[in-house]
Parts: sequence; C-alpha cells; structure tokens
Amino acid sequence: MLRVSCYTLREFMLMIKLSRFGKKKQPTFRLLVMEKAKDPWGDYLENLGNYNPRTKKAELKVERIKYWLSVGAQPTDSVHNFLVTQSIISEKKRSITKLTGRRREKLGMNKKEEPTKATEAKPAEEKK
Repeated sequence: MLRVSCYTLREFMLMIKLSRFGKKKQPTFRLLVMEKAKDPWGDYLENLGNYNPRTKKAELKVERIKYWLSVGAQPTDSVHNFLVTQSIISEKKRSITKLTGRRREKLGMNKKEEPTKATEAKPAEEKK
C-alpha cells in the first residue's frame, strides 16, 4: 500500500496581499506574494513594493508584479483595485462591500418583490 502525504497533494494558491506596517496612525503597506492561507504578517515569497496612503506614494516592482500575475498569483480585491488605479493592469475595479447575513436577506427579499411587480406591469403594457 502506497502512503501519500496530504501535504504533497495540497495545491497552493498564491495571493498578492497587502500587509500593514508602520507606526500607530501612520500606516504603510507592503505588497507581498504569499500562500492564500498564510498570515499577512508571517513568511512571504517576495516583497513587490510599498505604498504610503498618507502621501499616496507607491514604490512598486511592476515587472515582478506582472510576472507573478502571469504565473497565476491572484490579487485580493483591494490589491486588484490598487493595481487598476496604478494602471498596472487594465480591468474594471471590483466591489469590496461586505454585507451581513441580515442585510443580505433584506436585499434578497426586495429583489424577489421587484420582479413580481415588473411581471405584473408587463401584461398591462402589452394590452395597450
């Protein structure tokens, strides 16, 4: 019987993430390549640059970012929007809004009610 470790079978998904560092109330972010499940303050494969949101200054390694994207590393939604803003990639920005379960249910109910109103209105228009 052949024994195979689950560690060797596990696929590693690489992500490009932001990691906050700097003083209190003076944030600076590093753009890092790491495994998806890893902590952003832990080990990383490569540092792709820095971003200071207070001065809006970004020091990025554009060639390395494009390399990691071509290899298959996925940027987080915030990183994706940041790269679009810096015009490193040419795609649409992603929505980052997170909804609570209660709010999602409420919006879901509203979406269900709207199509019924629309279907009731269509036959009236067709009769005219």
